[in-house]
Amino acid sequence: MTKEVEAVHEQAVEYSAKDYTDPPPAPLIDFEELTKWSLYRAAIAEFIATLLFLYITILTVIGYKHQADVKAGGDICGGVGLLGIAWAFGGMIFVLVYCTAGISGGHINPAVTFGLFLARKVSLIRAILYMVAQCLGAICGVGFVKAFQSAYYNRYGGGVNVMAGGHTKGVGLAAEIIGTFVLVYVVFSATDPKRSARDSHVPVLAPLPIGFAVFMVHLATIPITGTGINPARSFGAAVIFNGDKAWDEHWIFWVGPFIGAFIAAVYHQYILRAGAIKALGSFRSNA
Repeated sequence: MTKEVEAVHEQAVEYSAKDYTDPPPAPLIDFEELTKWSLYRAAIAEFIATLLFLYITILTVIGYKHQADVKAGGDICGGVGLLGIAWAFGGMIFVLVYCTAGISGGHINPAVTFGLFLARKVSLIRAILYMVAQCLGAICGVGFVKAFQSAYYNRYGGGVNVMAGGHTKGVGLAAEIIGTFVLVYVVFSATDPKRSARDSHVPVLAPLPIGFAVFMVHLATIPITGTGINPARSFGAAVIFNGDKAWDEHWIFWVGPFIGAFIAAVYHQYILRAGAIKALGSFRSNA
């Protein structure tokens, strides 16, 4: 009988043990990273991915506006419509995250990088390098659009994020905060190591929910801000178009996404994953 109890106890301990591995937190500043080719390879991947993202999506936006322009002989119901634009953004994120996840993590968005930095998934050096690469890639991507579609680029606003009529800047800021929260929250959830646990039962291809999150947020906020939720996307379009209205409201598309990413990181790490409670428990156990 005693042996049976011991066997049951050992089996319970075996099944209660954590069957997934949380990676150690990234160092805040790791100068050794600067000597590794993998860092620069990842930055190049972020640059190219963001370039391709902006090239395809801004071309889609401008193409739709031209096809729907009645004054230019278009059909008001022509083109891909807002649904098609949302699919272009979400689909490109799905494809590009799938392609670059194994190299750079597939951020393609300074807000995502910022959120992962706050959660100690990347170091400060890597985060800064990624953000610079993303912004440069966005500028080059929109630059290609202007070069290839110069006849329509300025006429149709260059794909710049601006507030739609009838909405205040406060509403736009709130839309960007909530939209980015949704995106970064999905990024954390889709890449959570706990998904490999025995009892999670949620097999997932991470790029798929991330792409769908971008798609759904665009459906909701295109009529408000044109949907930023990605400071590099907004910055690249604003730099190439260089219009007064674009710069007057540009702060919304940095402040909103960074606040949304901050809230998502705190929510996932310290509430869903109970990071604060674990840290407190560890402190008490060492006391």
